Amino acid sequence: MQYSWVSAMEDYFSSGDEFWYHDHCDDDDDRDASYGLQEIETEVPLPFTKVPSSEVITKESLLAAQREDLRRIMDLLSLKEHLARTLLIHYRWDVDKVIAVLVEKGKDKLYEEAGVTVSEHDDNLSSELSSTVMCIICMEEVSASEVTKMDCGHYFCNNCWTEHFIVKINEGQSRRIRCMEYNCYAICDEAKIRSLVSERDPNLSEKFDRFLLESYIEDNKRVKWCPSVPHCGNAIRIKDDEFYEVECACGLQFCFSCLTEAHSPCTCLMWELWTKKCQDESETVNWITVHTKPCPKCHKLVQKDGGCNLVCCICGQAFCWLCGGPTGKEHTWTSISGHSCGQYKEDQEKKTERAKMDLLRYIHYHNLFKAHTDSFKREAELKETIQEKISHLEERESSKDFSWVINGHDRLFRSRRVLSYSYPFAYYMFSDLFKLEMTKEEKEIKQSLFEEQQQQLHANVEKLSLFLGEPFDRYPEDEVEELRMKIINLSVITDRLCRKLYECIENDLLDSIQLAPHRIAPYMSRGLEKASDLSICWETEA
Repeated sequence: MQYSWVSAMEDYFSSGDEFWYHDHCDDDDDRDASYGLQEIETEVPLPFTKVPSSEVITKESLLAAQREDLRRIMDLLSLKEHLARTLLIHYRWDVDKVIAVLVEKGKDKLYEEAGVTVSEHDDNLSSELSSTVMCIICMEEVSASEVTKMDCGHYFCNNCWTEHFIVKINEGQSRRIRCMEYNCYAICDEAKIRSLVSERDPNLSEKFDRFLLESYIEDNKRVKWCPSVPHCGNAIRIKDDEFYEVECACGLQFCFSCLTEAHSPCTCLMWELWTKKCQDESETVNWITVHTKPCPKCHKLVQKDGGCNLVCCICGQAFCWLCGGPTGKEHTWTSISGHSCGQYKEDQEKKTERAKMDLLRYIHYHNLFKAHTDSFKREAELKETIQEKISHLEERESSKDFSWVINGHDRLFRSRRVLSYSYPFAYYMFSDLFKLEMTKEEKEIKQSLFEEQQQQLHANVEKLSLFLGEPFDRYPEDEVEELRMKIINLSVITDRLCRKLYECIENDLLDSIQLAPHRIAPYMSRGLEKASDLSICWETEA
């Protein structure tokens, strides 16, 4: 039974498929397993929940990606390409939103809100106008051949249209250029814009086309540029949830929501506050508040370097360290010359004590975060060493598979990352920053449960790191087999504990915050998904 379980685990790791397994352990068993490495009973794997997929959009595939959505709307509503683009830009390239508005409000309201006008007019003005036309913008008579009419039926001279388009393009408003007619909200035909502007400034016409193309990324909530520096030129498109972490083809892993480094289970707001706190001088100010007092005469900050509560500033002013009041320089064990107050100011005492506690709390979480991120970096460099050890083992035992070592290192890498980001989360979750829908007693209970799970994960991650660091390439065969079972066992346990930590955060903690909804990217047992290359076939219309 034991060998079959190990074989099943090896199949799991070698196949790369994520699964849920039957759990026959209660909470006490979890605690024992995290420290005693007891065998976990597992049976037939269950299918895993599919996470949102993502795609890389390169410069070459951007046009094809845009036309994929254009084709859906053109086929659905029998629209020309420029009208479909106008509609999609208005609804931020959300095809599902367009369909929802169509069903709820009807086609006319859908077009009206987006400024789309399906032309029922003849573009040939010569058939309905005389040879000359008065342009009501410049108030000049121009030939009918020098006048352009838009889908809404309004027409002006080409010179006025061109000036209007140039201004809008230079202002960065070229994605939705409206008609010049008063109270007309129709969007101008991009083909006519392109034709008129190119005659005056071909470079500006190219800029206009680039704006239209890049609107698929700039205006699309499901597509964002990769935040790599220097920029790799790629964009990432996801299919479902904005709260998602992905790996670009360039190798950068980032949070799709806030475009910073991948940071779950820390929320985007918490990570923003944490990085700012670590970078600015907020804790320096806290230290100054705790350890210095302003001179009552020159107001320079003074630090006490002795045990006596009579301190003297470099300006010559003596003052009492306890209350900050000015005094004389003479003093005895029982009195200080000229001392006027003789006792704490209560508000100052509370302020100083609070600053001190906040500083100590921050140092506690920052030290843990820093320790795990440092370990994370060192363990990332461990892969080459592990590969060398595997090569030595393969020379000795070429018939055996040692992929369990690489899989164990990957699990260590992912679990360490989760653990490190759980400390900034705890720092803000259990502070007074957010108003929580729970009593003080409930908060203490949930904090205790969270920290217990965090500690279990910490213990198993450290053990996994210890085992992977052993010189197993020099071990005899029976010790290598024993180590293999330990690493496979620990890999499954840490994966399970990571998942439980996420469930605790999502179900028990984040829901209690009264402010704007806080969410985190889902847990990915196999690590962040690398975005696949976009491959779309598009037949160019004649």
